[in-house]
Amino acid sequence: MLARELVRISPAPHAHRVAVRAALAVSLPMAVLAALGRSDLAVYATFGAFAAVYGGGRRSSARWRLQATVGGILAAAVITGALLALSPYRGWLGIPLTAGWAALGAALSDRNRWRPPGPMFPVFAVATASAIPSTPATILAAAVVVIAAAALAVGLGLAEIAWTRLLNRPADPPAAPGPPMPSAARQRLHLIRCAVVVLVAGSIATGVGIGHPYWAMVAAVAPLAVFSLRGQVARGILRVAGTTIGLFLAAALLALGLPVWSNLLLIAGLQAAAELLVVRNYGLALVFITPLALVSVQLASPQPVRSLITDRFVETLIGVTVGVLAAIVTRNRETSRSGPAAR
Repeated sequence: MLARELVRISPAPHAHRVAVRAALAVSLPMAVLAALGRSDLAVYATFGAFAAVYGGGRRSSARWRLQATVGGILAAAVITGALLALSPYRGWLGIPLTAGWAALGAALSDRNRWRPPGPMFPVFAVATASAIPSTPATILAAAVVVIAAAALAVGLGLAEIAWTRLLNRPADPPAAPGPPMPSAARQRLHLIRCAVVVLVAGSIATGVGIGHPYWAMVAAVAPLAVFSLRGQVARGILRVAGTTIGLFLAAALLALGLPVWSNLLLIAGLQAAAELLVVRNYGLALVFITPLALVSVQLASPQPVRSLITDRFVETLIGVTVGVLAAIVTRNRETSRSGPAAR
């Protein structure tokens, strides 16, 4: 039942490892940039740091290889977006560029069984980078920062594996098998609909003049990372509910007017909390992901809090509505009649 899906708390073995790794991967580059007086580059570091969340908490060589691969993809997405941001028409041009990356990310995720699945992080990276006005110097700085942050994320994962071996701890058991591999036809459909929802959500948000249309694009692809239609609808509802609650927390935190170093500690704590919860319940994780995103934005480029919160809420509604409607329209009718639905 859908209601059961919304309140279900799933087991999350080894989530504490991912939480520590992700918190360090995000906060350390931000601390270096703050010390250098370049907090404006923190957003690029964040995208490189996202490589740390891939592969789950089990320590294996396969995990760090996945992190290195995704780190390279995220760096390429940031650099591509920053290059497009040279154009004065970046707002509209960024939409088809992001749609292309959504299709590429969906195809790579399905083919290589990414964990977490889906193109959400590449979409977030390219859409955000393309929305920030850039210069040739900015592109070079963004490339250096995102590559360094991704390398740090991979290095933290390797250090964790090396530490385990040094202590002669037993290897982690193999991960349980995930959902069945979608058919080739469903994989093609998945990459097409990821591109379409980005085009639609991005065009709506840009057309009505909302300040951060990349949030709508990210929210549109987020439900599609789940395999079953019920899971997709549940993820959409949880994203809206978790974001709404998280916006109240964000407003309270931003009202404190914390100094830079306090905000860095706050970001690390929010990142850790999000990773501890995201497998257990997506909505609960969004309660912490939402203020994490807004505090990070304010650290890099301060903006009026009220408009920031309004943009986040409205764009989440736009994106989730588009994504869930696409999931319903393109649902696998055969499997929904006979058993668990695939993409």
